[in-house]
Amino acid sequence: MGNALSTAAMLEGKHVTYFPAYGAEVRGGTANCTVSVSDEEIASPVASEPEFVIAMNQPSFVRFQNLVVSGGLLLVNSSMVNVTTGRGDIEVVEVPTSELAEKLGNIRVANMVMLGAFIRVSTIVSFARLIKNLPAILGAKRERFLKINQEALEQGHAFVKEWS
Repeated sequence: MGNALSTAAMLEGKHVTYFPAYGAEVRGGTANCTVSVSDEEIASPVASEPEFVIAMNQPSFVRFQNLVVSGGLLLVNSSMVNVTTGRGDIEVVEVPTSELAEKLGNIRVANMVMLGAFIRVSTIVSFARLIKNLPAILGAKRERFLKINQEALEQGHAFVKEWS
């Protein structure tokens, strides 16, 4: 998801940093990444107070919810996250990404469902351009997954449109 967002922003001519953090957690834990997108140069890939956080599972929700800056936005995969935050200073958007991906027939596109929702609420990149650039974003090796990824992006985007 972070790589797709970064590539989409670069294709729009924005400045981007993409800082993935894998390690021992790569299989099923709280692997994460930081993406910074700006119209100006970015001094550091570290985001100590991000405007947006996406939590796809409960461990990520617990670990990262308190990093969101006051007034920021926390998107959660409500299919897997029990949202009980005591913070009244952020907006929480619940998207049942796993359920929506399963309805499309492939749980592996849950991240793209969430990316579609995120693009809708953040407007960091143009959704129309994201769809147009999807072949370049996915790359030639993943061309056969183009249709399902586009459907997933559209599903998440439409869900949040209906939600708001």
